[in-house]
Amino acid sequence: MPRYVIDEGALTRNLEILKRVSDATGVKILLAQKAFSCAAVYPLCARYLAGTTASSLFEAIHGKRHFPGEVHIFNPAFAPEEIAEILKTVDHIVFNSPRQVGLYGAAARAAGVSIGLRVNPEVSVATTPAYDPCRPGSRLGTTRPALDAAGMTPLRGALDGLHFHCLCEQGLDELKTVLAGFEARFGDCLPDVEWVNFGGGHHITRADYDVAGLIALLADFRARYPHLTVYLEPGEAVALNAGTLEARVLEVQPQVGDVSNAILDVSAACHMPDVLEMPYTPRVTGAWIAGEAASSPGSRLRYRLGGPTCLAGDEIGTYDFDHPLRAGDTVVFEDMAIYSMVKNNTFNGVNLPDIALRRLSGEVVTLRTFGYRDFADRLG
Repeated sequence: MPRYVIDEGALTRNLEILKRVSDATGVKILLAQKAFSCAAVYPLCARYLAGTTASSLFEAIHGKRHFPGEVHIFNPAFAPEEIAEILKTVDHIVFNSPRQVGLYGAAARAAGVSIGLRVNPEVSVATTPAYDPCRPGSRLGTTRPALDAAGMTPLRGALDGLHFHCLCEQGLDELKTVLAGFEARFGDCLPDVEWVNFGGGHHITRADYDVAGLIALLADFRARYPHLTVYLEPGEAVALNAGTLEARVLEVQPQVGDVSNAILDVSAACHMPDVLEMPYTPRVTGAWIAGEAASSPGSRLRYRLGGPTCLAGDEIGTYDFDHPLRAGDTVVFEDMAIYSMVKNNTFNGVNLPDIALRRLSGEVVTLRTFGYRDFADRLG
């Protein structure tokens, strides 16, 4: 059986970096559950982080039940039949438009929930259009002209906080650009609110991220707006490079040209959808992505790794190995804790990989296994 393996040591190292940022600046860092939602390690995460963020009722309930601390929620448009339960579950609610504030803001206040509005600074820095919430025509966030047209400025107590989210797997330079745009468009609103959420997409735990620079940026912002509580809600940064997906070679087809197809028991479509959606080619332990400078043809053998589904495009990538692949061999995909378990599916009836945890001691324990019922019960 294939399995996702979460590495407790790597996860802890990420959490320690995030805690260093929060301790040095006083900002609150939240786990964005859309990237990583493994409740088994929530007690560990809760030692370092201030709470969770959610994009749906079920995510909010998940955070409330398993993670001590604050529960925040944002949704482009809340469903009226869910709002009562949402307001019983969360501490902060971020609306996407003045109309949503008008519909549900009074109920949120009556429930003691802090009210925020997601704003769009109209600063595009994300390099993939599908992941750029500030691209022209974006449905995410309220622009300054729209806020003014709704008659909400000056705010005068209409909101408790502002939220912006513009980044995707990006560093400090992009944050500086976005923050400058946010302050240029919404800086006059900041005296009227209690908190600001800088959103996610911060790759803080990436090896080349300028953590010291981030601390300086956040400290400067807080010095200029001392009355504000500042939130960050990275998802990837929490579990970046903190998990793998272990696969098994089922079949190696005859070589055509310089490449052979190797069919695995894991699927891009089912088990790592971002490979097709982003798209990107994940790293494989002990192999090289074909075409990279470090990957010279020479004596290396080239394989196109694909899944067991009937989808012709269920291909993970083409790699160079320094040894032949054979049926039964293990192939390990790196950085598979994020946007994998939360997005996987059972297309074609393909089973889901086990979920396991490698403890600090080196012991690997299985947290969850799946079977036919997980496929069938959701289909009626």
